[in-house]
Amino acid sequence: MLSKCANPSCSASFRYFHQGKLFRMETDAPEQGSPARTVRRAEFFWLCDNCVSGMTLEYDRKKGVVVKPVDRQLRVAS
Repeated sequence: MLSKCANPSCSASFRYFHQGKLFRMETDAPEQGSPARTVRRAEFFWLCDNCVSGMTLEYDRKKGVVVKPVDRQLRVAS
């Protein structure tokens, strides 16, 4: 369940869908009962209005979901 901004250094609470940006990420998790196999599942993460203006989320297989700065050239293009 979403409760706060996905940025670990931000304490903004999730309250409304129209504030910030919701991300649907495909993540890998160990299959229950079989640590050698993984299962892909969808999880939702949220960045608040302040954080989403300069950051995005990315999935890294080793680290999980990480907060990254937005590439300025991509921001201008959109």
